[in-house]
Amino acid sequence: MQLPAALLTSLESANGFDKDAFLKVHESGEQVTSIRVNPTKFEILNLKFKSEEKIPWARNGFYLQERPSFTFDPLFHAGCYYVQEASSMFLEQVLKQTVDLSKPIKILDLCAAPGGKSTHIQSLINQESLLVSNEVIKSRNNILKDNIIKWGCENVVVTNNDPKDFARLENYFDVIVVDAPCSGSGLFRKEPEAINHWSENNVQLCSQRQQRILVDVLPALKKDGVLIYSTCSYSKEEDEDIAEWLTGEFQIENIKLQIDESWNIVKSSNSCRFWPDKVKGEGFFIAVFKKTEGSDPEKRRAIKNLTEVSKKGIEFVKQFCIVTDELSFVNGFDGVYAVNKYLLNDVNFLNSNLRVSYFGVKAGELMR
Repeated sequence: MQLPAALLTSLESANGFDKDAFLKVHESGEQVTSIRVNPTKFEILNLKFKSEEKIPWARNGFYLQERPSFTFDPLFHAGCYYVQEASSMFLEQVLKQTVDLSKPIKILDLCAAPGGKSTHIQSLINQESLLVSNEVIKSRNNILKDNIIKWGCENVVVTNNDPKDFARLENYFDVIVVDAPCSGSGLFRKEPEAINHWSENNVQLCSQRQQRILVDVLPALKKDGVLIYSTCSYSKEEDEDIAEWLTGEFQIENIKLQIDESWNIVKSSNSCRFWPDKVKGEGFFIAVFKKTEGSDPEKRRAIKNLTEVSKKGIEFVKQFCIVTDELSFVNGFDGVYAVNKYLLNDVNFLNSNLRVSYFGVKAGELMR
């Protein structure tokens, strides 16, 4: 594996960079395979997962000794587990340290496809919390929607919007996660073909795009809300420099995280760097911030409301679905959708302001 010389030179001043160890781990050809199990489905099916090693920072994360053929595993297609890179599962620690997950909260996963972080977040929040899982590219949005459906996320709304569209939702979210599009150097070991697309110019373009995304979405974050920013890039221009720019340009402060020293995660200016020669995972950067300005959120009104299924229709639905007092059955895009009654007003509000492609759980279609 021939790593770009310009990349190696640019990393000489990066915290935790060890050139010899970095080159050695890339030349080794070693591949790390990790999965995160779906706690709800594993508990319901009484499944047990055999693994010699857990991922220390993710409760339901496991390393596999070898990469099986996931395509032929029905449990994979049923959403019983998600194949996800281990370093990125550190998002769990960030949320647990900065957010009260026992309370109802609203979270936006802005750059969500293919769905790893969204399904992870959904497993951590309570049922009265709302996750908006967004992807701007339509083809990738379809993949995201499929993975949300597989996982079984009844409190998730999938949207297909540009970051600037979320300015309409001023002071709405308690948490915004931006796993930003980047130059991808942290995935060279996993995806060697990405080396051919790396350049110093691309790093600069990505840095500018990341700033634009953050500027567009920050108005949607409440005062005292939490912004989580991450990339799979090693370049400081996309990592520490973005964190410094955020705290310099906006009323926002960088939050320090507590890290177990045995995990070998490198602290860098209140941020975290994952080096593949130090952790069992790929290259990753994550930082967390608290917004210190903003007004109280206004009362939200929906312009258009989803119509609830008629009493006659509900009697028919009861033959196939468990109908409880906590659920509303509404007429959605192409059928009947079940959504938590507590979240229905928010679903209507989002449907009035964004391009919603999926919400709740599609129960079926009422015909004739």
